[in-house]
Amino acid sequence: MKYSKPDTEDDPDAGEGVVAVRRAMRILGAFGVDDSHLSLAELSRRTGYHRSTVLRLARTLAMDDYLAQRVDGTWRLARAAGWLGACYQATFNVHDVVEPVLRELSNATGESATFYVREGNQRICVVRVEGPRSIRHHVRVGAALPLDLGSPGRVILAFSGEAGEPYESIRRAGYMMSLGERDAEVSSISAPVYTSNWTLLGAICISGPLSRLTEEAMNGHKETVLAAASRLSRAMMGVHQGTSVSGQRMTHF
Repeated sequence: MKYSKPDTEDDPDAGEGVVAVRRAMRILGAFGVDDSHLSLAELSRRTGYHRSTVLRLARTLAMDDYLAQRVDGTWRLARAAGWLGACYQATFNVHDVVEPVLRELSNATGESATFYVREGNQRICVVRVEGPRSIRHHVRVGAALPLDLGSPGRVILAFSGEAGEPYESIRRAGYMMSLGERDAEVSSISAPVYTSNWTLLGAICISGPLSRLTEEAMNGHKETVLAAASRLSRAMMGVHQGTSVSGQRMTHF
């Protein structure tokens, strides 16, 4: 997201709308995709507001989890801001693209299918299609789960460039299987989903009880999960099956 700096402390468009709300939105809009955190001075520079104004607005935004202050005094976007981004990211094409792919995946495997996106150090369940069987793994839409436990989170970390193992192995394989890592009774297999310019969008997975979704069963579903991830990535990129994108083919990740 790009920010625009007003010429003075008094916003040129302050005559329209509620001034405090518009200023708070400028604080959030000051963050870019590469900004994990910003200092008070940098927020002041980017918005053109005095530090005292920025601090007052930042503390107010923090009350509802739109911003959070780190131990070093800098500020970062917090869960509520991330959730808005996840909603925006997910709601376009959710019913037209994401949900149908998950439904096909669930029907093909007999297990629940889910799409996760990253929000800070968590993964958010954005879209989910429950499996047809009475005994299944339950996750509600909007639930925040750890990134470093379970295959969807680890896939997101791996394809975000996390160093070391198991992430190197996940990148080589193009997917990950997890057996009882986050929940001792649950297993899952996940693959990455991309959007334009090969930007990681999230992870698609199937999950179910470990007693049924064994390692052997997941190996049998592997190509189905990879195909679903490829199909969803192509849809998000706006290309057709088999089309070369950025010199790569969407056959494997």
